[in-house]
Amino acid sequence: MASITLQAAGLDPLAVLESIYEQAELHFYVERRQDGFAIAGAEAVASLVCEGSERFERSKEFIEQTLENAIVIGDESLPFFGPHFFCSYSFSEQPGESARFPSATVFVPRWQVSLMGDRSIAVANALLDSESDVEQIAERIWNANTKFATFASGSSVALEDRKELRIVGTVEDGGADRFVQSVATAVSEIERGDYEKIVLARALDLEASEAFHPLEVLNGLRERFPDCYSFSVANGQGQSFIGSSPERLARARDGILLTEALAGTVRRGSTASEDAALGASLRSSAKDRHEQSLVLDSILRRLEHLGISGVEYDPEPSLKKLQNVQHLLTEIRADLTDGVNLLDVVSELHPTPAVGGTPRETACPRIRELEGFDRELYAGAIGWVDCHGDGEFLVGIRSAMIDGDRARLYAGGGIVGASNPERELSETELKFRVLKENLL
Repeated sequence: MASITLQAAGLDPLAVLESIYEQAELHFYVERRQDGFAIAGAEAVASLVCEGSERFERSKEFIEQTLENAIVIGDESLPFFGPHFFCSYSFSEQPGESARFPSATVFVPRWQVSLMGDRSIAVANALLDSESDVEQIAERIWNANTKFATFASGSSVALEDRKELRIVGTVEDGGADRFVQSVATAVSEIERGDYEKIVLARALDLEASEAFHPLEVLNGLRERFPDCYSFSVANGQGQSFIGSSPERLARARDGILLTEALAGTVRRGSTASEDAALGASLRSSAKDRHEQSLVLDSILRRLEHLGISGVEYDPEPSLKKLQNVQHLLTEIRADLTDGVNLLDVVSELHPTPAVGGTPRETACPRIRELEGFDRELYAGAIGWVDCHGDGEFLVGIRSAMIDGDRARLYAGGGIVGASNPERELSETELKFRVLKENLL
Protein backbone atom coordinates (compact mmCIF):
# COMPACT_ATOMS: atom_id res chain seq x y z
CA MET A 1 0.00 0.00 0.00
CA ALA A 2 1.14 3.52 -0.79
CA SER A 3 -0.02 6.45 1.35
CA ILE A 4 0.53 10.06 0.33
CA THR A 5 -0.13 12.99 2.70
CA LEU A 6 -0.58 16.51 1.34
CA GLN A 7 -1.36 19.77 3.07
CA ALA A 8 -4.53 21.27 1.59
CA ALA A 9 -6.18 24.67 1.73
CA GLY A 10 -9.06 25.14 4.14
CA LEU A 11 -11.00 21.91 3.63
CA ASP A 12 -14.19 21.04 5.47
CA PRO A 13 -13.98 17.24 5.92
CA LEU A 14 -17.77 16.87 6.16
CA ALA A 15 -18.28 18.78 2.91
CA VAL A 16 -15.74 16.51 1.22
CA LEU A 17 -17.45 13.41 2.60
CA GLU A 18 -20.82 14.66 1.33
CA SER A 19 -19.31 15.12 -2.14
CA ILE A 20 -18.03 11.54 -2.39
CA TYR A 21 -20.72 9.80 -0.32
CA GLU A 22 -21.86 6.48 -1.77
CA GLN A 23 -24.23 4.12 0.04
CA ALA A 24 -22.27 1.12 -1.19
CA GLU A 25 -19.00 2.32 0.40
CA LEU A 26 -17.72 2.37 3.97
CA HIS A 27 -17.27 5.79 5.50
CA PHE A 28 -16.16 7.23 8.82
CA TYR A 29 -16.45 10.70 10.31
CA VAL A 30 -15.64 12.22 13.71
CA GLU A 31 -15.56 15.88 14.69
CA ARG A 32 -15.13 17.59 18.04
CA ARG A 33 -15.16 21.33 17.49
CA GLN A 34 -14.16 22.05 21.08
CA ASP A 35 -10.85 20.30 20.37
CA GLY A 36 -10.55 21.85 16.90
CA PHE A 37 -10.46 18.66 14.85
CA ALA A 38 -12.46 16.75 12.28
CA ILE A 39 -11.53 13.66 10.29
CA ALA A 40 -13.29 11.84 7.46
CA GLY A 41 -12.52 8.77 5.40
CA ALA A 42 -14.34 6.94 2.62
CA GLU A 43 -13.96 3.83 0.45
CA ALA A 44 -11.85 0.97 1.78
CA VAL A 45 -8.54 -0.07 0.21
CA ALA A 46 -7.94 -2.60 3.01
CA SER A 47 -10.36 -3.85 5.63
CA LEU A 48 -10.98 -6.39 8.37
CA VAL A 49 -14.32 -7.69 9.62
CA CYS A 50 -14.39 -10.08 12.58
CA GLU A 51 -16.22 -11.02 15.77
CA GLY A 52 -15.65 -12.78 19.06
CA SER A 53 -13.30 -12.36 21.98
CA GLU A 54 -10.25 -12.02 19.71
CA ARG A 55 -11.57 -9.03 17.76
CA PHE A 56 -9.13 -6.52 19.27
CA GLU A 57 -6.15 -8.85 18.93
CA ARG A 58 -7.03 -9.55 15.30
CA SER A 59 -7.38 -5.80 14.72
CA LYS A 60 -3.88 -5.21 16.07
CA GLU A 61 -2.47 -7.92 13.80
CA PHE A 62 -4.26 -6.45 10.77
CA ILE A 63 -2.88 -2.98 11.48
CA GLU A 64 0.66 -4.26 12.03
CA GLN A 65 0.65 -6.36 8.85
CA THR A 66 -0.77 -3.55 6.74
CA LEU A 67 1.84 -1.07 7.97
CA GLU A 68 4.68 -3.54 7.38
CA ASN A 69 3.83 -3.43 3.67
CA ALA A 70 3.11 0.30 3.42
CA ILE A 71 5.08 3.08 1.74
CA VAL A 72 4.20 6.32 3.54
CA ILE A 73 5.08 9.62 1.85
CA GLY A 74 4.70 13.18 3.11
CA ASP A 75 5.57 15.60 5.88
CA GLU A 76 5.44 13.65 9.16
CA SER A 77 5.02 16.87 11.15
CA LEU A 78 1.52 17.34 9.70
CA PRO A 79 -1.39 16.43 11.99
CA PHE A 80 -3.25 13.29 10.91
CA PHE A 81 -0.24 12.28 8.79
CA GLY A 82 -0.30 8.95 7.01
CA PRO A 83 -2.82 6.12 6.80
CA HIS A 84 -5.40 5.85 9.55
CA PHE A 85 -7.26 2.71 10.54
CA PHE A 86 -10.88 3.56 11.23
CA CYS A 87 -12.49 1.22 13.75
CA SER A 88 -15.96 0.42 15.03
CA TYR A 89 -16.63 -2.18 17.70
CA SER A 90 -20.13 -3.16 18.74
CA PHE A 91 -21.18 -3.30 22.37
CA SER A 92 -21.18 -7.11 22.35
CA GLU A 93 -18.50 -9.45 21.05
CA GLN A 94 -21.09 -11.48 19.15
CA PRO A 95 -23.60 -9.65 16.92
CA GLY A 96 -27.27 -10.60 16.90
CA GLU A 97 -28.79 -12.53 14.00
CA SER A 98 -30.16 -9.38 12.35
CA ALA A 99 -27.20 -7.10 13.11
CA ARG A 100 -26.49 -4.50 10.44
CA PHE A 101 -22.92 -3.86 11.58
CA PRO A 102 -20.28 -6.51 12.34
CA SER A 103 -18.85 -6.93 15.82
CA ALA A 104 -15.63 -5.33 14.56
CA THR A 105 -14.76 -3.37 11.43
CA VAL A 106 -11.34 -1.86 10.71
CA PHE A 107 -10.56 -0.20 7.39
CA VAL A 108 -8.03 2.02 5.66
CA PRO A 109 -9.86 4.57 3.48
CA ARG A 110 -8.96 5.42 -0.08
CA TRP A 111 -9.54 9.10 0.72
CA GLN A 112 -8.96 10.73 4.08
CA VAL A 113 -9.45 14.43 4.85
CA SER A 114 -8.85 16.04 8.22
CA LEU A 115 -8.81 19.40 9.92
CA MET A 116 -6.77 20.42 12.95
CA GLY A 117 -7.22 24.03 13.93
CA ASP A 118 -6.70 25.95 10.70
CA ARG A 119 -4.65 23.22 8.99
CA SER A 120 -6.25 20.88 6.44
CA ILE A 121 -4.66 17.59 5.45
CA ALA A 122 -5.55 15.20 2.65
CA VAL A 123 -4.32 11.60 2.58
CA ALA A 124 -4.68 9.23 -0.36
CA ASN A 125 -4.12 5.50 0.07
CA ALA A 126 -3.77 3.03 -2.80
CA LEU A 127 -2.90 -0.64 -3.10
CA LEU A 128 0.15 -1.32 -5.24
CA ASP A 129 1.44 -4.46 -6.89
CA SER A 130 3.93 -5.27 -9.64
CA GLU A 131 1.39 -4.34 -12.32
CA SER A 132 0.25 -1.02 -10.82
CA ASP A 133 0.50 2.06 -13.01
CA VAL A 134 2.15 4.45 -10.54
CA GLU A 135 1.80 7.48 -12.83
CA GLN A 136 -1.93 6.87 -13.26
CA ILE A 137 -2.39 6.51 -9.49
CA ALA A 138 -0.43 9.71 -8.85
CA GLU A 139 -2.54 11.60 -11.41
CA ARG A 140 -5.76 10.38 -9.82
CA ILE A 141 -4.57 11.50 -6.39
CA TRP A 142 -3.60 14.93 -7.71
CA ASN A 143 -6.96 15.35 -9.46
CA ALA A 144 -8.81 14.38 -6.30
CA ASN A 145 -6.80 16.85 -4.21
CA THR A 146 -7.68 19.60 -6.70
CA LYS A 147 -11.36 18.69 -6.47
CA PHE A 148 -11.31 18.62 -2.66
CA ALA A 149 -9.91 22.15 -2.62
CA THR A 150 -13.35 23.45 -3.64
CA PHE A 151 -14.81 22.45 -0.25
CA ALA A 152 -13.71 25.24 2.04
CA SER A 153 -13.75 24.86 5.81
CA GLY A 154 -17.14 25.76 7.24
CA SER A 155 -18.95 25.04 3.98
CA SER A 156 -21.37 22.28 3.11
CA VAL A 157 -22.26 20.79 -0.22
CA ALA A 158 -25.26 22.45 -1.88
CA LEU A 159 -28.12 19.98 -1.66
CA GLU A 160 -31.12 19.64 -3.92
CA ASP A 161 -34.48 20.74 -2.58
CA ARG A 162 -35.77 18.23 -0.06
CA LYS A 163 -39.34 17.44 0.80
CA GLU A 164 -40.06 18.23 4.42
CA LEU A 165 -39.54 15.18 6.60
CA ARG A 166 -42.39 14.09 8.84
CA ILE A 167 -42.47 11.25 11.34
CA VAL A 168 -45.31 8.95 10.26
CA GLY A 169 -44.72 6.08 12.66
CA THR A 170 -43.20 5.48 16.10
CA VAL A 171 -42.73 2.11 17.78
CA GLU A 172 -40.63 1.32 20.84
CA ASP A 173 -38.95 -2.07 21.00
CA GLY A 174 -40.55 -3.57 24.11
CA GLY A 175 -42.35 -0.36 25.06
CA ALA A 176 -41.75 2.13 27.86
CA ASP A 177 -43.52 -0.17 30.34
CA ARG A 178 -40.93 -2.87 29.73
CA PHE A 179 -38.13 -0.40 30.42
CA VAL A 180 -39.71 0.66 33.73
CA GLN A 181 -40.16 -2.97 34.73
CA SER A 182 -36.58 -3.82 33.69
CA VAL A 183 -35.22 -0.99 35.84
CA ALA A 184 -37.26 -2.24 38.81
CA THR A 185 -35.94 -5.77 38.21
CA ALA A 186 -32.36 -4.49 38.02
CA VAL A 187 -32.75 -2.56 41.29
CA SER A 188 -33.96 -5.75 42.98
CA GLU A 189 -31.02 -7.72 41.58
CA ILE A 190 -28.59 -5.03 42.78
CA GLU A 191 -30.12 -5.10 46.26
CA ARG A 192 -29.75 -8.90 46.19
CA GLY A 193 -26.05 -8.51 45.41
CA ASP A 194 -26.05 -9.85 41.83
CA TYR A 195 -24.08 -6.80 40.63
CA GLU A 196 -23.47 -3.18 41.70
CA LYS A 197 -24.54 -1.25 38.61
CA ILE A 198 -26.10 -1.89 35.22
CA VAL A 199 -26.88 0.43 32.30
CA LEU A 200 -30.23 -0.11 30.59
CA ALA A 201 -31.33 1.51 27.35
CA ARG A 202 -34.43 1.94 25.22
CA ALA A 203 -34.70 1.61 21.43
CA LEU A 204 -37.22 3.83 19.64
CA ASP A 205 -38.02 3.10 15.97
CA LEU A 206 -39.16 5.99 13.76
CA GLU A 207 -40.57 5.89 10.24
CA ALA A 208 -40.36 9.09 8.17
CA SER A 209 -42.27 10.33 5.16
CA GLU A 210 -39.01 10.46 3.18
CA ALA A 211 -35.54 8.97 3.54
CA PHE A 212 -33.38 10.49 6.25
CA HIS A 213 -30.16 12.19 5.12
CA PRO A 214 -27.57 11.16 7.73
CA LEU A 215 -24.85 13.62 6.75
CA GLU A 216 -27.31 16.51 6.91
CA VAL A 217 -28.27 15.33 10.39
CA LEU A 218 -24.58 15.15 11.27
CA ASN A 219 -24.08 18.73 10.13
CA GLY A 220 -26.79 19.82 12.56
CA LEU A 221 -25.27 17.80 15.40
CA ARG A 222 -21.81 19.31 15.02
CA GLU A 223 -23.28 22.82 15.04
CA ARG A 224 -25.44 22.16 18.10
CA PHE A 225 -22.96 20.14 20.18
CA PRO A 226 -19.42 21.50 19.64
CA ASP A 227 -18.27 19.97 22.94
CA CYS A 228 -19.29 16.44 21.86
CA TYR A 229 -17.93 13.96 19.33
CA SER A 230 -20.24 14.18 16.32
CA PHE A 231 -19.80 10.99 14.32
CA SER A 232 -21.03 8.86 11.44
CA VAL A 233 -20.07 5.30 10.55
CA ALA A 234 -21.46 3.63 7.41
CA ASN A 235 -21.43 -0.10 6.71
CA GLY A 236 -21.44 0.10 2.90
CA GLN A 237 -24.90 -1.49 2.72
CA GLY A 238 -26.99 1.66 3.12
CA GLN A 239 -27.06 1.93 6.92
CA SER A 240 -25.33 4.64 8.96
CA PHE A 241 -24.78 4.92 12.70
CA ILE A 242 -24.66 8.57 13.73
CA GLY A 243 -24.64 10.53 16.95
CA SER A 244 -23.10 13.16 19.15
CA SER A 245 -21.35 11.55 22.10
CA PRO A 246 -20.09 13.43 25.17
CA GLU A 247 -17.90 10.53 26.25
CA ARG A 248 -14.27 9.82 25.41
CA LEU A 249 -13.22 6.21 25.82
CA ALA A 250 -9.48 6.70 25.31
CA ARG A 251 -6.95 8.89 23.53
CA ALA A 252 -3.27 8.10 23.03
CA ARG A 253 -0.83 10.74 21.85
CA ASP A 254 2.95 10.88 22.29
CA GLY A 255 2.91 8.32 25.09
CA ILE A 256 0.15 10.03 27.08
CA LEU A 257 -3.20 8.33 27.68
CA LEU A 258 -6.40 10.24 28.38
CA THR A 259 -9.64 8.63 29.48
CA GLU A 260 -12.57 9.66 31.67
CA ALA A 261 -15.33 8.52 34.00
CA LEU A 262 -18.65 10.08 32.99
CA ALA A 263 -21.89 9.27 34.80
CA GLY A 264 -24.84 10.85 36.58
CA THR A 265 -27.27 13.09 34.74
CA VAL A 266 -29.44 16.11 35.42
CA ARG A 267 -31.05 18.55 33.02
CA ARG A 268 -29.79 22.07 32.36
CA GLY A 269 -31.63 24.97 33.95
CA SER A 270 -33.56 27.65 32.08
CA THR A 271 -31.77 30.40 34.08
CA ALA A 272 -28.21 30.69 35.38
CA SER A 273 -29.36 30.30 38.99
CA GLU A 274 -31.52 27.27 38.23
CA ASP A 275 -28.69 25.70 36.22
CA ALA A 276 -26.24 26.21 39.09
CA ALA A 277 -28.73 24.75 41.56
CA LEU A 278 -29.27 21.68 39.38
CA GLY A 279 -25.52 21.21 39.04
CA ALA A 280 -25.07 21.50 42.79
CA SER A 281 -27.82 18.94 43.36
CA LEU A 282 -26.06 16.54 40.99
CA ARG A 283 -22.74 16.96 42.81
CA SER A 284 -24.41 16.33 46.17
CA SER A 285 -26.56 13.40 45.01
CA ALA A 286 -25.49 10.24 46.83
CA LYS A 287 -27.02 8.11 44.08
CA ASP A 288 -25.21 9.89 41.23
CA ARG A 289 -21.91 10.16 43.12
CA HIS A 290 -22.04 6.42 43.81
CA GLU A 291 -22.83 5.66 40.17
CA GLN A 292 -19.93 7.80 38.94
CA SER A 293 -17.49 6.38 41.51
CA LEU A 294 -18.22 2.85 40.28
CA VAL A 295 -17.19 3.91 36.77
CA LEU A 296 -14.03 5.61 38.03
CA ASP A 297 -12.97 2.71 40.25
CA SER A 298 -13.43 0.21 37.42
CA ILE A 299 -11.34 2.26 34.98
CA LEU A 300 -8.55 2.69 37.53
CA ARG A 301 -8.50 -1.06 38.24
CA ARG A 302 -8.32 -1.90 34.55
CA LEU A 303 -5.50 0.56 33.91
CA GLU A 304 -3.62 -1.00 36.82
CA HIS A 305 -4.22 -4.45 35.32
CA LEU A 306 -2.50 -3.25 32.12
CA GLY A 307 0.48 -2.06 34.16
CA ILE A 308 -0.11 1.58 33.22
CA SER A 309 1.63 4.03 35.54
CA GLY A 310 1.60 7.74 36.31
CA VAL A 311 -2.18 7.82 36.70
CA GLU A 312 -3.46 11.28 37.66
CA TYR A 313 -7.00 12.47 38.38
CA ASP A 314 -8.89 14.86 40.62
CA PRO A 315 -10.69 12.91 43.36
CA GLU A 316 -13.56 15.43 43.22
CA PRO A 317 -15.62 15.12 40.01
CA SER A 318 -16.37 18.20 37.94
CA LEU A 319 -19.52 19.06 36.01
CA LYS A 320 -19.62 18.46 32.28
CA LYS A 321 -22.28 20.85 31.00
CA LEU A 322 -23.82 20.04 27.63
CA GLN A 323 -26.58 21.94 25.88
CA ASN A 324 -29.43 19.98 27.44
CA VAL A 325 -27.93 17.95 30.31
CA GLN A 326 -25.00 17.95 32.72
CA HIS A 327 -22.95 15.03 34.04
CA LEU A 328 -20.36 14.21 36.68
CA LEU A 329 -16.91 13.89 35.09
CA THR A 330 -13.47 12.74 36.22
CA GLU A 331 -10.70 13.18 33.66
CA ILE A 332 -7.84 10.68 33.91
CA ARG A 333 -4.30 11.07 32.58
CA ALA A 334 -1.66 8.34 32.54
CA ASP A 335 1.63 7.32 30.93
CA LEU A 336 1.35 4.56 28.35
CA THR A 337 3.56 1.67 29.36
CA ASP A 338 6.00 0.18 26.83
CA GLY A 339 4.31 -2.71 25.09
CA VAL A 340 0.80 -1.39 25.76
CA ASN A 341 -0.91 0.33 22.84
CA LEU A 342 -4.21 2.11 22.33
CA LEU A 343 -6.15 -0.99 21.27
CA ASP A 344 -4.93 -2.80 24.39
CA VAL A 345 -6.49 -0.01 26.44
CA VAL A 346 -9.73 -0.01 24.43
CA SER A 347 -9.99 -3.79 24.76
CA GLU A 348 -9.50 -3.58 28.53
CA LEU A 349 -11.90 -0.69 29.13
CA HIS A 350 -14.72 -1.50 26.70
CA PRO A 351 -17.45 -1.53 27.80
CA THR A 352 -16.91 0.67 30.86
CA PRO A 353 -19.53 0.71 33.64
CA ALA A 354 -20.69 4.04 32.16
CA VAL A 355 -22.48 2.04 29.43
CA GLY A 356 -22.30 -1.56 30.67
CA GLY A 357 -22.16 -2.36 34.35
CA THR A 358 -20.02 -3.62 37.18
CA PRO A 359 -18.88 -6.25 37.75
CA ARG A 360 -18.76 -6.56 33.98
CA GLU A 361 -18.86 -10.35 34.05
CA THR A 362 -22.27 -10.47 35.76
CA ALA A 363 -23.90 -7.18 34.72
CA CYS A 364 -23.26 -7.15 30.96
CA PRO A 365 -24.82 -10.56 30.18
CA ARG A 366 -28.04 -9.34 31.83
CA ILE A 367 -28.31 -6.27 29.60
CA ARG A 368 -29.65 -7.99 26.49
CA GLU A 369 -32.00 -10.10 28.63
CA LEU A 370 -33.48 -7.04 30.33
CA GLU A 371 -33.48 -4.75 27.28
CA GLY A 372 -34.74 -7.33 24.79
CA PHE A 373 -32.81 -6.00 21.77
CA ASP A 374 -29.32 -6.08 20.25
CA ARG A 375 -27.46 -2.83 20.88
CA GLU A 376 -25.19 -3.27 17.84
CA LEU A 377 -22.97 -0.15 17.75
CA TYR A 378 -24.92 1.66 20.47
CA ALA A 379 -22.50 2.11 23.41
CA GLY A 380 -19.78 0.63 21.21
CA ALA A 381 -16.22 1.87 20.70
CA ILE A 382 -15.64 4.10 17.66
CA GLY A 383 -12.33 5.67 16.71
CA TRP A 384 -9.06 5.37 14.86
CA VAL A 385 -5.43 4.31 15.13
CA ASP A 386 -2.81 6.13 13.06
CA CYS A 387 0.43 4.86 11.56
CA HIS A 388 2.33 5.74 14.77
CA GLY A 389 -0.09 3.89 17.04
CA ASP A 390 -1.74 7.05 18.36
CA GLY A 391 -5.47 7.66 18.06
CA GLU A 392 -8.74 8.36 19.80
CA PHE A 393 -11.92 6.44 20.64
CA LEU A 394 -15.33 7.65 21.72
CA VAL A 395 -18.30 5.81 23.20
CA GLY A 396 -21.20 5.51 20.74
CA ILE A 397 -24.02 6.98 22.83
CA ARG A 398 -26.63 9.70 22.11
CA SER A 399 -26.96 7.93 18.78
CA ALA A 400 -29.22 6.53 16.07
CA MET A 401 -29.12 3.88 13.35
CA ILE A 402 -30.31 5.29 10.01
CA ASP A 403 -31.67 3.02 7.27
CA GLY A 404 -33.52 4.85 4.50
CA ASP A 405 -36.76 6.21 5.93
CA ARG A 406 -36.25 4.30 9.20
CA ALA A 407 -34.27 5.35 12.24
CA ARG A 408 -33.65 3.54 15.51
CA LEU A 409 -32.85 5.93 18.36
CA TYR A 410 -31.07 4.79 21.52
CA ALA A 411 -31.08 6.30 25.00
CA GLY A 412 -30.11 4.81 28.34
CA GLY A 413 -29.08 5.46 31.91
CA GLY A 414 -27.12 3.93 34.75
CA ILE A 415 -29.02 1.90 37.33
CA VAL A 416 -27.86 1.50 40.94
CA GLY A 417 -29.65 0.47 44.10
CA ALA A 418 -31.09 3.95 44.66
CA SER A 419 -32.45 4.33 41.12
CA ASN A 420 -36.09 5.25 40.58
CA PRO A 421 -37.66 3.61 37.48
CA GLU A 422 -39.88 6.59 36.60
CA ARG A 423 -36.99 9.02 36.95
CA GLU A 424 -34.85 6.83 34.70
CA LEU A 425 -37.66 6.83 32.14
CA SER A 426 -37.79 10.64 32.22
CA GLU A 427 -34.01 10.83 31.72
CA THR A 428 -34.21 8.71 28.58
CA GLU A 429 -37.09 10.85 27.27
CA LEU A 430 -34.86 13.92 27.61
CA LYS A 431 -32.13 12.21 25.57
CA PHE A 432 -34.61 11.01 22.93
CA ARG A 433 -36.00 14.52 22.52
CA VAL A 434 -32.64 15.92 21.42
CA LEU A 435 -32.12 13.13 18.87
CA LYS A 436 -35.60 13.62 17.41
CA GLU A 437 -35.06 17.37 17.06
CA ASN A 438 -31.90 16.81 15.04
CA LEU A 439 -33.38 14.17 12.74
CA LEU A 440 -35.99 16.56 11.34
